[in-house]
Amino acid sequence: MSVANILGEKGRNVITIQGSSSLLDVARMLSANKIGVIVVSEDGVSVDGIVSERDIVKAIANNGAEVLLRSVSKFMTQNVITCQDSDTIENLMEKMTKGRFRHLPVVNDGKLDGVISIGDVVKMRIAEAQSVADAMREYITTG
Repeated sequence: MSVANILGEKGRNVITIQGSSSLLDVARMLSANKIGVIVVSEDGVSVDGIVSERDIVKAIANNGAEVLLRSVSKFMTQNVITCQDSDTIENLMEKMTKGRFRHLPVVNDGKLDGVISIGDVVKMRIAEAQSVADAMREYITTG
């Protein structure tokens, strides 16, 4: 299974925000869309950064609640690890585990094309395991 398979089921819609937006704007967008990360992009195509719930909590813990009025560009992760359609689930798990993050923007041909979460990966792995188990049961019962 690959990123393309996951996005084929999940969809490729990505919510982005501009770097000049406030952390409060990010928090509101995360809450409204029930997501854990937003890609920072000035044009909606390039990946300029990424900001997660964890980044907001860290910013508040280190600087106080007034930090919510500051721009997201000051607190976003700038060196974003990405993946592409051809990456395998195993590759995603390795990147996420090594980097200790739960979301990967998908970039194909230099353009933002989706976001994969650890939940998406786990869901796909469970579906794969169920498919193998069903095939084994079918093989055993039909001989």
